[in-house]
Amino acid sequence: MTSRHRSSKTSEGPNSLTPRRRTVVKAAAATAVLAGPLAATLPARAVDQAPAFLHGVASGDPLPDGVLLWTRVTPVPEAIPGSGLGPDTEVSWTVARDKAFSQVVAKGSTTATAASDHTVKADIRGLQPATDYWFRFSAQGTDSPAARTRTAPAADAAVTGLRFGVVSCANWEAGYFSSYRHLAARGDLDAWLHLGDYIYEYGTGAYGTRDRVVRPHDPAHEIVTLADYRVRHARYKTDPDLQALHAAAPVVAIWDDHELANDTWSQGAENHTEGAEGTWSARRAAAKQAYFEWMPVRPAIAGTTYRRLRFGKLADLSLLDLRSFRSQQVKVGDGEVDDPDRTLTGRAQLDWLKSGLKASDTTWRLVGNSVMISPFAIGSLSADLLKPLAKLLGLPQEGLALNTDQWDGYTDDRRELLAHLRANAVRNTVFLTGDIHMAWANDVPVDAGTYPLSPSAATEFVVTSVTSDNLDDIVKVPQGTVSAVASPVIRAANRHVHWVDTDRHGYGVLDITTERAQMDYYVVSDRTKRDATAKWSRSYRTRSGTQKVERSYDPV
Repeated sequence: MTSRHRSSKTSEGPNSLTPRRRTVVKAAAATAVLAGPLAATLPARAVDQAPAFLHGVASGDPLPDGVLLWTRVTPVPEAIPGSGLGPDTEVSWTVARDKAFSQVVAKGSTTATAASDHTVKADIRGLQPATDYWFRFSAQGTDSPAARTRTAPAADAAVTGLRFGVVSCANWEAGYFSSYRHLAARGDLDAWLHLGDYIYEYGTGAYGTRDRVVRPHDPAHEIVTLADYRVRHARYKTDPDLQALHAAAPVVAIWDDHELANDTWSQGAENHTEGAEGTWSARRAAAKQAYFEWMPVRPAIAGTTYRRLRFGKLADLSLLDLRSFRSQQVKVGDGEVDDPDRTLTGRAQLDWLKSGLKASDTTWRLVGNSVMISPFAIGSLSADLLKPLAKLLGLPQEGLALNTDQWDGYTDDRRELLAHLRANAVRNTVFLTGDIHMAWANDVPVDAGTYPLSPSAATEFVVTSVTSDNLDDIVKVPQGTVSAVASPVIRAANRHVHWVDTDRHGYGVLDITTERAQMDYYVVSDRTKRDATAKWSRSYRTRSGTQKVERSYDPV
């Protein structure tokens, strides 16, 4: 997502103490000895007890006959994340039909090495479809916590319903991950979708925290090297609420920009200074390596997150990588947003998406989409609202028409995709989106300028952030204050938008039947409180065959 909580780096004065200005010091720090300072940040048992499974266990990318299992073992006290230290260690895994592990159905072992930061993946096959399983890892007599996972339905199964948790944008420093805790406690998820910004790359205090660092990053500096990215992923995996959600259901994850660097594009990023922070190619490779080490993601194509999963005859899920292949973002108001030579998806990925949507024989075609596809015009916002909204989106505060980091900045790709849906009568396409730190329920019009006369080609449910700043945080007012004013103005300028909440943090629960797909939006009471409560906020659904969103007055 765009750099939304500080001034553009190119406009800062020579004495401004920002991440970009600290790069020389930061780069030097990144090469320092890791063991001493990092050991102090880990739980005490990490230092005096090993082997240990300090970062929990997880599963992901469920298939009808299998699932990907993940953990990280600390074989000796000094083998802390990013250190490159520690011996090769045999790690075994066990999968059972019950939590007591009395009905074991699969077992095996692999070797955890320093080369992969002692992370472990086991791609288990031979399981039964649409079935709950329990799994755990073991090393040298020590067992990991046990966790639940679930396989996908058989490809030809007549599935009556599916339920997914949906989240995005979790800034560690801005607060606690209560959304994860509340999703984990449900106990009814087939899987959960993380739509990007699972981690953030900034140094301590450099990204929006309402001027309060609730809990500091590790490492404290902006992450640049492979060791840095590993340490940051490890910090996130120590969160008890995140561990609980990973232990409750399999995750299906894509990345957005902050898993690499802010406003990533194919050849660089806004939050990267070539030279002072090394080469972009090296930083990107480090970020991607750490991501695939630390996440239970099974890439269909090496180095990307675009792939497709199927959940019986009810739904398939096309997952996008909107960072690896995109052209550089252009300035607001620049006519280049319509340039057919510019791309968000890359040619191969767009063709893959189009062909998959056309060939799909499921009732619903879900698209995991890291940035909003629906057009977004600001309209006549007052200056006191326009400036914080521009800050959130990283856009000029003197006036704007769109966010060029989203599909709005790559209109030719969007036109081609939506025209394809219309020309081939592809129905029931639902985009599931994160990134923008707000909750939205949108129709996706073929021509926003003439909507509702123009048809809607798809629908879109956008979930807000887990903790990352939204408008009320920037303005520093109580939740709901800004949204009460901004939401009607945004909707008036965007008639395809049925609802937008600019202020709250939380998560979504997507429930799918053959008749409708419904997103229930939940909000948490206070991101800075470990024990934050959650409550239902709104629900919107799209009925099969309509390509339009409507309000539902009860959660499923």
